[in-house]
Amino acid sequence: MTSPHLDPNRKMDFVFLLEARDSNPNGDPDAGGMPRTDPVSGQGLITDVALKRKIRNTVALLNEEEKTPGYDIYVEAGVSLNSQHERAYAPDAAGSDAGQLDAQAWMCRTFFDVRMFGAVMTTGHKTRQAGRVRGPVQLTFSRSVDPITPLEFGITRVTPTKSEDLAKKDTEMGSKHIVPYGLYRGEGHFSAPLARRTGVSGDDLAMFWRAFTLMFDHDRAAARGELNLRGLYVFTHDDKFGRAPARQLLDRVTVKGPGDATARSFSDYQVEVHDADLPEGVTLTTLIG
Repeated sequence: MTSPHLDPNRKMDFVFLLEARDSNPNGDPDAGGMPRTDPVSGQGLITDVALKRKIRNTVALLNEEEKTPGYDIYVEAGVSLNSQHERAYAPDAAGSDAGQLDAQAWMCRTFFDVRMFGAVMTTGHKTRQAGRVRGPVQLTFSRSVDPITPLEFGITRVTPTKSEDLAKKDTEMGSKHIVPYGLYRGEGHFSAPLARRTGVSGDDLAMFWRAFTLMFDHDRAAARGELNLRGLYVFTHDDKFGRAPARQLLDRVTVKGPGDATARSFSDYQVEVHDADLPEGVTLTTLIG
């Protein structure tokens, strides 16, 4: 029997908890790379774009050896979007004389992230575009439960870049930004009617959830040494349009912390999942928790 959260014919709403320890979960280029914050509340923020990038990278990594058709990545570093559109018009794809709708269908079949997240494929020559696709998976910004304290540390480098500078005693200065601790809560939604349009399968959902649970483990870096997924709770409806409003379900996952920026570990928080008396036709699957 297929697990409810792997059925593309069902609506889903989910909550996830992300932990940052001595890391920069999402630097703001407009603020010199400092962790993103809400200037009013002091809460930390992580954009949906940052998480989708990690999911894309993880899917590509998982499919690196198998090369399973349909799991290419459209938004990929070092690859122009226009060149991806051109592939849809190649003779061995949709056909050199394919129209935009044929090209769009080919893009959905070929690229995992187009199928799941959607894409605006209207760049390049007008005869080689693939239109717009609205994806069934949408993520919110993740917001820290409590205010965070972004820190900046000065760092030095004693190794020169050029050989002729070896005799110099000067060191190069730089900086590193971290959040001592932050527990971020985010939400997501899966639309079954939109999934039908793009051709999402149960295998796609299995790949999505696997990539979601692994996305931090293969994205470690000096600034992201301790980013961890601490919770993933999926509410699945037995109907493609849903049995209850998403907000009523998502509010069943509550997180209580100290209320200030003093937290330094996950144990400083209390996570409660109110799974009793769920609306008829709704099931809860705890993938991480």
